[in-house]
Amino acid sequence: MAGFTTEALNELCSKDQLDLLDSIDCLRSQGISHYVSLPQIIVCGDQSSGKSSVLEAISGVPFPTKSNLCTRFPIELVLRKTSHIGVSVSIVPHESRSESEQLSLGGFHEKLDGFDGLPTLIENAKTALAISTQGRAFSKDLLRVEVSGPDRPHLTIVDLPGLIHSETKQQSASDVELVQDVVQAYMKQPRSIILAVVSAKNDYANQIVLKLARTADKKGNRTLGVITKPDTLIANSESEAMYVSLARNQDVEFRLGWHVLKNMDSETGEWSLADRDVKEEGFFSQGIWEDLPRSLLGVDKLRNRLSKVLLRQIAAELPSLIDEIEIKSNACRSLLDKLGKPRATLDEQRLYLLHISQSFQSLIKASVDGTYNDPFFEDAQSEPGYQKRIRAVVQNLNLDFAECIARRGHRREIIDSPRKTAVPRGVTATTREEFMDHIQRLMRRTKGRELPGTFNPMIVADLFLEQSSPWEELTRGHIEKVWQATKKFLNLTTTYVADAATSKALFQKIFEPALKEILGTLNTKSTEMLTPHQKSHPITYNHYFTEALQRVRNERSKDEYTRIIGDFFGASSIESVYLNQTRDLRPLVATLVQRTEPDMNRFACSEALDCMVAYYKVALKRFVDDIAIEVIESKLISPLHTIFSPITVTSMSADLVTCIAGESEENRAQREQLNKQLEVLTKGIETCRRFAGVRIVGGVDDSTVQSENTSNSTDYGPRDSDEASDHSASDDGRSLLALSDRGVSPPMGYPVPVPAPAPLIERAGVEEIFTSSKASKKDMKKANFVAQWGYT
Repeated sequence: MAGFTTEALNELCSKDQLDLLDSIDCLRSQGISHYVSLPQIIVCGDQSSGKSSVLEAISGVPFPTKSNLCTRFPIELVLRKTSHIGVSVSIVPHESRSESEQLSLGGFHEKLDGFDGLPTLIENAKTALAISTQGRAFSKDLLRVEVSGPDRPHLTIVDLPGLIHSETKQQSASDVELVQDVVQAYMKQPRSIILAVVSAKNDYANQIVLKLARTADKKGNRTLGVITKPDTLIANSESEAMYVSLARNQDVEFRLGWHVLKNMDSETGEWSLADRDVKEEGFFSQGIWEDLPRSLLGVDKLRNRLSKVLLRQIAAELPSLIDEIEIKSNACRSLLDKLGKPRATLDEQRLYLLHISQSFQSLIKASVDGTYNDPFFEDAQSEPGYQKRIRAVVQNLNLDFAECIARRGHRREIIDSPRKTAVPRGVTATTREEFMDHIQRLMRRTKGRELPGTFNPMIVADLFLEQSSPWEELTRGHIEKVWQATKKFLNLTTTYVADAATSKALFQKIFEPALKEILGTLNTKSTEMLTPHQKSHPITYNHYFTEALQRVRNERSKDEYTRIIGDFFGASSIESVYLNQTRDLRPLVATLVQRTEPDMNRFACSEALDCMVAYYKVALKRFVDDIAIEVIESKLISPLHTIFSPITVTSMSADLVTCIAGESEENRAQREQLNKQLEVLTKGIETCRRFAGVRIVGGVDDSTVQSENTSNSTDYGPRDSDEASDHSASDDGRSLLALSDRGVSPPMGYPVPVPAPAPLIERAGVEEIFTSSKASKKDMKKANFVAQWGYT
């Protein structure tokens, strides 16, 4: 295996897949994998489960497989098609490393002319990473092995450190945790295909990799199980039967099923890849393994399965990959807009503040006007999205205030019966008679020149002042709520239009002083609104007062008349009174006419109470409107756009401009990083869009694609020969697709067929969508995908 003529690598990729895999490798080489997850194959399993042997058998690239050695860090094998032949090994430092460590490790870069020196090079990488059996055992840093040549396909396979069951003298508890963290981080990437390697030497129920794979891939859609070391099982034993059941996907079920490999014993000395394949074929041609479908056995079939699975994964993920890159590109641009252009001089700093002040005013106006079309406003269902809609927030708070003051704004509430005590907090329940007793005591102490049976008009003022005494506390609370909501809104707005450092300084230097001044103005204005109700005599020319007063008196008269009529007829209710004889109603009329209050003072108290209740209703409506319009709207909402405007910026002193908009070293570094990231993402989206126009499936013979991808008949019975599988593969593919169309998934463990090119009728439907003016965006996107890929 010293040379580069390795057929194993070529078998991983068919000719028709190269363009697709080339594009993904192009994205990876551009560095986009730092920002978005790209399709890749990751090999993971418990320590000494045979992972590296699996990787070597698949790729043809030798990795250390001695029984006393194990993978100490993630190894990313990148196969590239270039005009130059060679092997390049480098270290990609983990983001947790310090800057000096990243520079030092990033400098590790060595090249080889063959595979022979790769094990030595890996040992050199261990030394660079300070990994030894006595010191640091594992690392999160990535060893990147790039194999290049004109006959190389583009593929990425990652070998991860083996999962450790318990700590030892050489492997600490922190090592156990570190390895699990590394493996889980790779497994969680939604576009990674997990090769979960399980050794037949141990009970698979006790191997950690299965639990982690199920956690990361709950539905098992992107996990392929690989059983190694089947030759260690005793023939015809219960353990062998259990692993055969596992291989049939009858126990731990994965959507991609299971595969069985027999690798060479690392202790047997030198051997070639051809020797390995011959011995593997011989082993699977005997015993219980002979009864398994050939598609589940051997590295040759595994290469084919991985090739199809990876291709299908890339094809399925390409639309979402484009969307994700676009989202992250937009996020980069948004952050760069916040940072603005470099601002080292005073003019550049003032220009930056002018720019964000214009954005600020635009968002303030939109929010105050209730026009929530800008992306700034987000989803109204989210809490930040609602807080950014200041008009909606203020409207709701004003409505809450109106409801609250209507329920709790009066000191006393008249109830029908002393037993009814369910009144709002802070309100005193009282009957009308008890209220009149209170008024009568007050009238005795405030008598003037009024005649008996009448009352001094100022008694209404005294009663109203007492009844409306809770207004001030409720109003102050309402103003505080609106002010806090506005402060939060302004904070969200400045954070959106400016970078973190500028928005913080802007809020401290401009907004907080302005908001404190506004709060003082609000309290002063609310006091001004309260004063007429607290110190002046009742004044109103609203006809609603007369209507309310008449309504109060009519309601009270109605109750009295109801009582008199009921007493006259001896009925408990006047809703339905049966008269079976002639009655003289003149006594009833006399009683109604003679209904008077014999106590003149009591009558005056009743009249005063009616006037106070009627005036309270009029004054409350006016007061709520005054607070909403004259205080909240006029003194708080309307001036918001003037707090930070271009005029404000031009009048700022030079020191204040520099204090707010002066750029920190962190911001300069962030801008540089964002520009680099945006450049990578932009190249990535260009690559994806360019590739989106390439047809893959349309140029491949249908029977070839399906026969390579389908190893079982439509009833999913096992096949004894690949030849039989090939002859009926086309029918199988159609049957599986038909099941999928009906919403029925193929049995677990059987590869899902790559769909054949879309039927003519479907393509006609695509053309109809393209020419229709009523087609939705979703329909157009699907039609575009069908036109490009040949299937839905």
